[in-house]
Amino acid sequence: QVRLAQSGGGSGQAGGSLSLSCVASGDKYNPPCMAWFRQTLNKGREGVAAIDRYGATTYADSVKRRFTISRENGENTMYLQINSLKPEDTAMYFCAEGDRAICTLDPDNYQTWGQGTQVTVSS
Repeated sequence: QVRLAQSGGGSGQAGGSLSLSCVASGDKYNPPCMAWFRQTLNKGREGVAAIDRYGATTYADSVKRRFTISRENGENTMYLQINSLKPEDTAMYFCAEGDRAICTLDPDNYQTWGQGTQVTVSS
């Protein structure tokens, strides 16, 4: 059984930066896919970025060139660096792990979820 523990996030101003981390623990090491999602009342759950165990990444168009996803396989840790913050980045952010061969931003492809971390951006 895999467990995901998130940290980071918090509040920031538009144009600033924040970072999130997610540590996987349990029976499975090096999950094939890890990803970040965000959720708001208005938009529901949205895939933000995904990364496979080899470092190949996928980003939502809305975050390209501002968000960077990375992972340290030896530490079972995934990161999300958020630069050039925008108020519309305000959301609850979740990390997730999945066992599909191809890492997508479809939440149905992920089996284990972190507890969620709030990111709030002021203008």
